[in-house]
Amino acid sequence: MSQHKYPAIHNAMWPGLVGKGPDSEPPIDLDTMLNMTAAAEVDGVKFDGVDLFLFDPHVSIDASKDDLKQLADKIRSKHLVVGSLVAPVWPPTGGGSAMGNEEERKNFLTQVRKACTIAKTLNEIGIRKYGVVRIDSAASPSEWAKDPAGNTRKIADTFREAADIADGFGERLAAEGEICWGGMHSWKRMAELLEAVGRPKTVGFQADMAHTLLYTMGYNAPEDRLLPENYDWSSRTALDEALATVTKTLRPWTIDFHVAQNDATVKGSGSHDKTGRHCLPTDPNGKLDIAHDAGFWLRDGSGAPTRAVQHICWDGCMFSNAVMTQQKTWNDILGTMVAVRNAQGWD
Repeated sequence: MSQHKYPAIHNAMWPGLVGKGPDSEPPIDLDTMLNMTAAAEVDGVKFDGVDLFLFDPHVSIDASKDDLKQLADKIRSKHLVVGSLVAPVWPPTGGGSAMGNEEERKNFLTQVRKACTIAKTLNEIGIRKYGVVRIDSAASPSEWAKDPAGNTRKIADTFREAADIADGFGERLAAEGEICWGGMHSWKRMAELLEAVGRPKTVGFQADMAHTLLYTMGYNAPEDRLLPENYDWSSRTALDEALATVTKTLRPWTIDFHVAQNDATVKGSGSHDKTGRHCLPTDPNGKLDIAHDAGFWLRDGSGAPTRAVQHICWDGCMFSNAVMTQQKTWNDILGTMVAVRNAQGWD
């Protein structure tokens, strides 16, 4: 049973797209993702809403107002709302590197503007009343490493321009902390970037529990490692200390939060450009005590709820279509989200 009213519980729709395509399995259409989400139920509790990736074939970044009205009607008919939106800022999706040349940065900012326009329209339609627009640097750690100081400065400049755009729409931007994004690939570098941007009311941090676990391990930034090599995962002491360090630094910036599980491994190739591996909440290899560890982000240093986010979202990318089309998968995920709210929520 749900013991608290807040935060709202959302499901991400982009796992139906991320990691899918010509070299993998077919994408899972938005209708299927919405139906599976709406059908999930645990002890009478259901998902409150969804977070969306603004990219075809789910939601076109160039969607018209009529398109968005139809989308809102569809989501509303399933007793769901919309929260955060992911802006397609990467080169393959029409964007460009935030530390790139003038044209690349212009493309990045164009996608931010389009995403904020969609956000405003969904707000006006009444299907969206909270959430952020998510961004990242759209650049690799290996490219960033060629000129760390200069590239961080370029990303910060681009993010400030993006903040100006977002301010015009009354939106906030959340930079996703993931080890595959240059200048954001370690907890220290992430904090440095946010400080360099210097727009805390508009540009904040989006914490994903799977990705931030890898921050503690120093993937792509060994100099910022907090856990010892060959860490004994049966012991919680060092992990608790590491999570406390990371969250003390980044929690004040956190305006969007993903509940997730990770088995302390990465996907990708090479020595740098790797990305965190999401696991199902029931995965026996998962290293996080999800309901407990979410508290590092959702409670302040004194143990009181921060109330900095109005909703939490489950993020689990790159699961097989066979797994993602089982209703049990989403019931298990919803049960985990309810456990997080019971442990860390408020009324």
